Amino acid sequence: MANQDIPNSLIEVIRYFSDVDVCIEFVAYLRWMEGTVCPHCESKNVGFLKTRRIWKCRGCRKQFSVKTGTIFEESPIALDKWLMAIWLVVNCKNGISSYEIARDLKVTQKSAWFMLHRIRLALKNGSWEKMGGGEGGAVEIDETFVGGKLRNMHKSRAKALKMGMQGQPANSYHTRHANKTAVFGILDRESRQVRAKVVPNVKRETLQNEILKNIHHGSAVYSDQAVAYDKLKENYIHETVNHVNAYVEGNVHTNGLENFWSLMKRNLAGTYVAVEPFHLDAYLDEQMFRFNNRATKDNPLNDADRFMLAVSQISGKRLTYAELTGKVSETAF
Repeated sequence: MANQDIPNSLIEVIRYFSDVDVCIEFVAYLRWMEGTVCPHCESKNVGFLKTRRIWKCRGCRKQFSVKTGTIFEESPIALDKWLMAIWLVVNCKNGISSYEIARDLKVTQKSAWFMLHRIRLALKNGSWEKMGGGEGGAVEIDETFVGGKLRNMHKSRAKALKMGMQGQPANSYHTRHANKTAVFGILDRESRQVRAKVVPNVKRETLQNEILKNIHHGSAVYSDQAVAYDKLKENYIHETVNHVNAYVEGNVHTNGLENFWSLMKRNLAGTYVAVEPFHLDAYLDEQMFRFNNRATKDNPLNDADRFMLAVSQISGKRLTYAELTGKVSETAF
């Protein structure tokens, strides 16, 4: 596939993928760059049945389509709609809601919601290398809380939460972050890559386990003065900034990570409105993909690059509706 054939705008995506054969050829190209491989037995001895737009493996004798073994598997929705949805997700800076997808692609809101979660699974990075390292690589760490405010809740729900907080100190962790989900993040200043995940709490043991797993020993680590980051100097060059006095003290700050939190919360509050903690990690995966693959001086990615990268990650990822809604513990695939 020539580079000039790759669509570079939404209108080009609509025109380019109007032909179902072009859609199949495009996905097959990104999925099997070194030749078509049977997803059942991994054999390359396959034949294409042009009239049915499927392949047949001469090894295991099974048939498969370009959707088999991907986020598209068993979906009756046409590939042109799937590809357009992927383009919108990876290139809309503020995200796109299931209601917008449903209206634009002429599918139901329930189907659009399911599509978005399957796409977020494709955007998830399956493996991470440790951050920092090198000659004292600089890393920012911080935690935040995601959730609604009491003043914005229904009167009955706010009352129930207040009843549950009775007996707690006025400024305690329980009152300030009641009904919120803790999220921990790490930003590598050199690569400008961010990593974030939902954590059960912000206790010292929880956060420092994440730090030890994700940051090379000896790296320069910058944080605020939260008690959870005490004793990091045993393994890192740890410096802190006191947010009561200032947010920046020379190179010591967490503003890069604060920028990511701001973008994430703006998307959650403005586009998705209400996100259950059960699904929050998936929304973080979406936001991290856009942030980590944004256009910078050192990494001049464009919309087409992000789109191609996202489509190239669809294989081997299957999400069923039962799993998504918490009705089963494991995927069927």
